[in-house]
Amino acid sequence: MNIAIIGLGVIGGSFAMGLQAAGYENVFGVDINEESIEFAEKKGFIRKGVVDAQEILPDMDVILLSLYPSQIVPFVKQHKALFKTGVVLTDVTGVKTEIIKQVTTVLPETADFVFAHPMRGSEKKGIIGADYTRFIGANALITPIPSNTENNLQLIEKLYRGIGFKQVTRVSPKLHDEQIAYVSQLMHALSVAVVNSSQASEETLTFAGNSFQELTRIADINGELWSELFLNNRQALLNSINTFETELDKLKQTLAEDDEESLKEIFSRAATQRRKWY
Repeated sequence: MNIAIIGLGVIGGSFAMGLQAAGYENVFGVDINEESIEFAEKKGFIRKGVVDAQEILPDMDVILLSLYPSQIVPFVKQHKALFKTGVVLTDVTGVKTEIIKQVTTVLPETADFVFAHPMRGSEKKGIIGADYTRFIGANALITPIPSNTENNLQLIEKLYRGIGFKQVTRVSPKLHDEQIAYVSQLMHALSVAVVNSSQASEETLTFAGNSFQELTRIADINGELWSELFLNNRQALLNSINTFETELDKLKQTLAEDDEESLKEIFSRAATQRRKWY
């Protein structure tokens, strides 16, 4: 089986490493950066890399698009005439509903696109930060659409499990976007808001402990990518922000009213929920 990875950044590079480690010998790479290709070839992540996808696409059985959301539809539209009959495309994008709507308008009937999302990102950039061990034990999500075949869904699930993902779950695109808005995008929004607060100063780290470090870690963010993710999922994220603001207002009210009992109840409820999760 020939597998092409389009985009040899930190995620695409990590997939290339993982697939090679799992025994997939025919892994190829496409990237506009020749240095990334040379690095991947030298390290043995890929069998061969090219700048122009047209050189290899006709022979590919699986095409993994490790691209920004805005790049996916243009890539499919530009290269669809080169796709092998029966080719399976997949992605790693953190938003689904809007991307699926766009892709299905340009995808040829001879191709199947299995939309997926590895739940293990990285604040690092570029193939130099690639490390497939980040995937070991992680979760991944598959968002089936009516045109997917069961064989192709299982094929992508097998690839994910082969490189170390512990749990691969099928969910609807709508549920995916709603939950990702809460568990991922809202967390990034909070982290960015804390770091950008007017209270931040040169003395901040003198007083900061582990909780501050953990909360603000993800504020070291790829602004170009995350702007696309936020805007492509803006309604779901707005709903999550509104719900969070409701809870924050409840806590704020207990302080304004010096209401110790209500404050303790809020803390108790949160502690109980956290223990249920972990």
